[in-house]
Formats: sequence, structure tokens, C-alpha cells
Amino acid sequence: MYEILFTNSAKEQLKKFSQSVKEEVGSALERIKVRPFSFVKKLRNSQYYRLRVGSYRLILDINSNQLIILVIELGHRRNIYN
Repeated sequence: MYEILFTNSAKEQLKKFSQSVKEEVGSALERIKVRPFSFVKKLRNSQYYRLRVGSYRLILDINSNQLIILVIELGHRRNIYN
């Protein structure tokens, strides 16, 4: 099972969300702990992956050797890719 870690900026971004969005993000992260590659998509021209949670996107770095999922950034889909 993978361990979920957050960058400091991702923690700050998560604090700004409403409680319902935080719960959705939490349940999505719990779901991908076992087999993350079946739920994420690789970003073009990047080493990172994205996870869709409703209208929000999480940018992830997945390290399969150490079983770590690092949440790099999260935000609304209209702002996250800028």
C-alpha cells in the first residue's frame, strides 16, 4: 500500500477548500493507495500524474520503488494547469 505525502504548498491549498471538498479529496486518496495507476492519468510532457476529483485536480508524483504518492498541487480544473 502506498503512503500519501503532501508538499507544504499542497497543504496550504487544501486548507482553503470547503469541508465537503476536503472529504472528497480524502476519499479519493484513500481509494488510490492500493493501485494508483488505475485511477490516475499521466500528464503530457511531464513526469507527474493527475487525479480527477469532481471539478478539482490533484497533481501527483508517484514513486513506485518507495511506495510513495506525493501530492504536489491541487486546485480547480480551470486554474491547475496554468
